Amino acid sequence: MAEDAARPWPPPAGAYAEERGLFQLLQNMLEELLIHKPDDPIEFMINHLKQNNDDAPRICVLGPPASGKTTVAMWLCKHFNAIRVSQETLLFKEVLMQTEEAKAYKERNQKIPNALWANLIQERLSNVDCIKQGWILEGFPENQEQAWLLQSSGIFPRHVVMLYAPDTVLIERSGGKRLDPLTQEVFHTTFDWPSDPQVQQRLVKPEDLSEQEVSRKLLEYHRNFPEIFHIYQKVLKSINADQPSVDVLSQVLAFVQTRHRSAAPFTPRVLFFGPPGSGKSLQAALIAQKYDLVNICCGQLLKEAVADNTKLGELVKPYIDSGCPVPDNLVLKLLTERLSALDCLSNGWVLSGFPRDAEQGEQLQKAQINPNSFCFLSEGRGAAPGEEEIEPWPDKCSRWPNCGREKRVFFFNLPYEAIMERLSQRRTDPVTGERYHTTFRPAPTPEIQARLRQNPKDEEENIEKRLDIYYSNVKALQDFYQDAFYVNADQDPYVIFEFIESCIIKPLPCKKH
Repeated sequence: MAEDAARPWPPPAGAYAEERGLFQLLQNMLEELLIHKPDDPIEFMINHLKQNNDDAPRICVLGPPASGKTTVAMWLCKHFNAIRVSQETLLFKEVLMQTEEAKAYKERNQKIPNALWANLIQERLSNVDCIKQGWILEGFPENQEQAWLLQSSGIFPRHVVMLYAPDTVLIERSGGKRLDPLTQEVFHTTFDWPSDPQVQQRLVKPEDLSEQEVSRKLLEYHRNFPEIFHIYQKVLKSINADQPSVDVLSQVLAFVQTRHRSAAPFTPRVLFFGPPGSGKSLQAALIAQKYDLVNICCGQLLKEAVADNTKLGELVKPYIDSGCPVPDNLVLKLLTERLSALDCLSNGWVLSGFPRDAEQGEQLQKAQINPNSFCFLSEGRGAAPGEEEIEPWPDKCSRWPNCGREKRVFFFNLPYEAIMERLSQRRTDPVTGERYHTTFRPAPTPEIQARLRQNPKDEEENIEKRLDIYYSNVKALQDFYQDAFYVNADQDPYVIFEFIESCIIKPLPCKKH
């Protein structure tokens, strides 16, 4: 029994759990139970699953006066179809249980207690529209106590945007700030004046915008900011608001679409494609060594089966000896057997040399041998070395239109001339088995140089034949593995390794084009 309990899940079960986000779902359910502590956990979770959307945005937009919180919050609401919650909406647009009590404080020019604000926010965020569509909380929390009260109510933002700018800039902005009472959009007499004459006519100057009042609010903000930063530092990003609004919104969007690393178990499954000489074997060895993956080269796997005299090896041997392609059904049996071994299931794998065409790719898919799939948010094929990947929301792609399913598949690209230079000048020492290159790694002594031999497959005529086969199939493979990563293989191997590594170890994201 103990052995059965320790046995890993079969590949289809693990792949299904990863693809459907079951580990993350269980984690979210456990968090909700611990926060709310319901008397009937089963009934609570049934209701939670019926109404909750764990993928909905939960964002706080914070910052000093005139930093652009309203503009950013309204833009995010339009972009995500989320619900904006602010002081203004809570007091004047909502009918909540304690709205009148809060208004009474406002009318008496008294500060509304933190606990009252927290109760209003909790009631508003518990409504169905906020649960389904997500929420953008503008200007809350303002201090440490409000943050603690929100947390004790089970309100945890996934992302906190903290806008900042020099005080002199903020004071200057405040003087020209104008509000559209119809749409609640914020404009500025100098930086952002509306082109519509009707909008211009109805703009009003907000209350309490004297320079003294703004300075007082700035002092209060700076006093409270360090405590809020400390509470939310793991989910917070500071963004400079003293730049064009387009740049601010672009940075905000990039951040709020990031997805934090999940604690869910994950087993890497990686595919490498590329022409002969593109460096697939080297990169597979580097990745496998660093992350303890199983490095599987299909050609080597066939040779090992023959050398070990296995039943499959005996069937494969005549094809290897004659130089003919091994039938797909034999290769698939061998791969399925190897990838079902305990080390592959536990550690993950990196596979090269198969599939060689789209038909073999379909056969792999039917055999449940798939690279990890995920969604990717930034434009293009993937970040260049040194760039930051954008890592967004969990795997329910129905929320995002035109969301492409990406896989941990890499196509190595190398110019024809570089391939010929790499392969045609390779030489092997028949005594030691050591491989040399007449240009990049010449033999260390004349004695070794004299006995070097060229492998027949590295002769130019044979290289061209292998390239013809690869290029005749690669387009169909690229179409089959859409949105794979494309690697410039004509650069330093460790630069290539860093790029591949960044794509493999990042959390899994979801892309909105």
